[in-house]
Amino acid sequence: MKLRLPLLVAALFFGSGGALTVTGSVTGSVPADTRVSGWAVSASGQPVQEIVSVPVQGGQFRLEIPTASPSFRAQTALNAQNVTWPGVLDPVSVSAETQTAELKFFTYRDANRNGQHDEGEALREVAVSAGRGSLFIVWVNSDVTVKASRGYEVALKRGWNAFVVEVGRAVKVAPFVEGAVDVTLNLGR
Repeated sequence: MKLRLPLLVAALFFGSGGALTVTGSVTGSVPADTRVSGWAVSASGQPVQEIVSVPVQGGQFRLEIPTASPSFRAQTALNAQNVTWPGVLDPVSVSAETQTAELKFFTYRDANRNGQHDEGEALREVAVSAGRGSLFIVWVNSDVTVKASRGYEVALKRGWNAFVVEVGRAVKVAPFVEGAVDVTLNLGR
């Protein structure tokens, strides 16, 4: 019992703010040379900076999110007026103003097989399911707490943070811990 508690605390700590790995499966039609990528996006959701990209191999992917900060142009101010995250409804409160960047998932066919996105390789935004919710990843440059209606509350640590968000009558937000829930990305037909 004494050993398990520190391991649980470590798992929760590293699920948010520290090193972050997302391993999952891809369902549906997966064309050859498909890559899964994580992009820092603008406030309107447009991809700005490719943070990480890996090939789909055998219907699986493993993204290791670097601890480095996203570029300045991918960052926006986080305040109560501009939180448009999954499950967030007014009223919203943010404990301190900070810089933030949201990471969204995209797939693309790496036509020239160089291991990175190039001009002319179409990006396709995809949702990543985690158990009964969706996976949400955000970076902040300082610790901050965000609260909203229907029970939404999340404490963010400086760096990349990952959460599973379930939206129903109430909003359930839990830290993402790799291996604790099945992560899937559905490409359809």
